[in-house]
Amino acid sequence: MIEHDIFRALADSTRRTIFEKLANGSMNASTLRQGMDISQPAMSQHLAVLRAARLVREQREGRFVNYEVDPDGLALIAQWLAKYRAYWPARIDALKLLLKDMDQ
Repeated sequence: MIEHDIFRALADSTRRTIFEKLANGSMNASTLRQGMDISQPAMSQHLAVLRAARLVREQREGRFVNYEVDPDGLALIAQWLAKYRAYWPARIDALKLLLKDMDQ
């Protein structure tokens, strides 16, 4: 199940940081490591998890590999969230009514 992979990948704070950096634009692993206390092999492992979850894709440019956010992975997150979008307005309305009743 891809949703499981997505949320497992984003459960790690280092991977969330990497993902957030890539949301600002494409970059290679060395640039991604800047400002982070992480080894190159660890960065490679984190990127592999993000790729497997379809959150990040790689693009080769000569001998360098640039990484960027994969829009297909973002679409999967949006689809998952859409299932619950209709649920919350009704729950919030019920909570408002309950709080109003409690105030009286």
